[in-house]
Amino acid sequence: MSNLIEKDQQYIWHPLTQHKLKKKMLPIKKAKGVILTDENGKEYIDGISSWYTAVYGHCNEYILQKVTEQMQQLDQVVFSGFTHEPAIQLAEALVNILPEGQQKIFFNDNGSTATEIGIKMALQYHYNQQNNRKVMLAFEEGFHGDTFGAMSVSDLSVYNGAFQEHFIAVKRIPVPNGENTQEILSQLEEIHQQSPLAGFIYEPLVQGAAAMKMHHEEGLEEILKFCKSKDIILVADEVMTGFGKTGKNFASAYLQTQPDIVCMSKALTAGLLPMGATSCTQKVFDAFYDDNIAKGLFHGHTYTANPLACSAALAGIKLLTSPEMQQNIQQIHQHHLAFNEQVKNHPLVANTRCKGTIFALDLSVEMSRYGNLRDKIYNYFMSKGIYLRPLGKTIYIACPYVISKSQLHRIYEAILNLLDELREDVC
Repeated sequence: MSNLIEKDQQYIWHPLTQHKLKKKMLPIKKAKGVILTDENGKEYIDGISSWYTAVYGHCNEYILQKVTEQMQQLDQVVFSGFTHEPAIQLAEALVNILPEGQQKIFFNDNGSTATEIGIKMALQYHYNQQNNRKVMLAFEEGFHGDTFGAMSVSDLSVYNGAFQEHFIAVKRIPVPNGENTQEILSQLEEIHQQSPLAGFIYEPLVQGAAAMKMHHEEGLEEILKFCKSKDIILVADEVMTGFGKTGKNFASAYLQTQPDIVCMSKALTAGLLPMGATSCTQKVFDAFYDDNIAKGLFHGHTYTANPLACSAALAGIKLLTSPEMQQNIQQIHQHHLAFNEQVKNHPLVANTRCKGTIFALDLSVEMSRYGNLRDKIYNYFMSKGIYLRPLGKTIYIACPYVISKSQLHRIYEAILNLLDELREDVC
C-alpha cells in the first residue's frame, strides 16, 4: 500500500463511501485532456468528464491562461457590497446562452446550493406575494443535491433516508414516457387543487443520478405548460445537463415552455474550480424587489462570484460557443448513434438511449446500485484504462468534448468486451 493511500485512510472521509467495506481509493497524480494518470503512471480515459465537469478536457490551456491572468489581479473579494468585472462579464455571457427569458444571475458555489436557491426562490416568490403555496413538485427518482431543500425534492432513499422527517413538503409525479401524459396531467390537477404548488423542480430530459433516465419530450412539454398556466414556478435543474451535454447549450432549449429559474454548476467552470449559479426571469426577481428589506433573498456564500471561478467559467463559455467545440459535440453524438446500432441488440442489453454527448445502456441482469457486480464492472473498465462509473446496471458515457475518435472507440470496445465476458458468466 502506498503512503498516499495510508494517509488517505487515516484522515479522509470520502463522499458516497461506506468505509467499513475497506475500498481503497486510487491516487491520481495528473490530469490532462481526457487522460487521468495515477501515482504509478497508469493512464485512464475519463469517460464521464470527472462527474460531468471537465468537458473541455483537464487542464485546458486556454482556461488555465485566463485564470492565471485573473489571479494576478483579483483573487477573492466579498460579493455583498462589492462587485467586479469577471462576475459582471460572466452574468452577461450566461444570459446570452441561457434559455430565453433568463435575466438575473445569483452566484453560489456548487450544484446543491444552486438548486437550494432555486427552491427558495420559488417558495419565497409566492410567500412575498402572500400566496398560500408551500409545496414543491418533483419527479419520481429525481436527484437535485445533498443540502436539505435539495434532498427534499430528490427521490433516492439511499441518500435521504436519515433526514426525511426534516424535509419541506413535496409531491411527486412520474416521468413522462410517451404513454402516461394524460394520467400525469390528471394527477397534477388533483395535487394542485389539494395542495397548491409553489414550484416544480425538474431535470429537463435527462435524470442523471436516476441512471440517465430520459423523458418523453412532448410529455414534459405538456407538464410544463400546465405549470405555467397555474403560476407554478418552473425550476430547471441543469446542473448535469447544462453546457452542451445534450447537444444544445441547455436541455431546456429542446422545449417550447421555458423555465422561470435555471440551476447550474458542474461544467460551468469546466472542472477547474467550484462554482454554481442560479438564474431567474425578471418576473421572479421583481417579486423580491421591494422597499421591505425582508422580501429580499437573504442567502449568501463566502466565495460567491469568486473572480477566479468567474474567469474559468467565462473561458469555458468562450470554448463552448466556438464552432470547433460545437462540431465536436455533434461528432460525439454521431459516434454514439453508430455505437448504439452496434450494441442495442446484444443479448445482455435491455435498452439504450442517447442525447447529445450522453450515451447509456441498461444491462438485462438483476443487480443492486452499489453491489458486487457493479463493482466488478467498474474494476473491469479500470483494468482496461477506462474510467466509467456505472449506476447499478446502467453503463453510461458523458465524455469530454475534446475526446478523439480513437479514444472514444476504446471506450466502446471495452463495453463490448465486457458484455461478451458477462454473457459467458451468465450463460
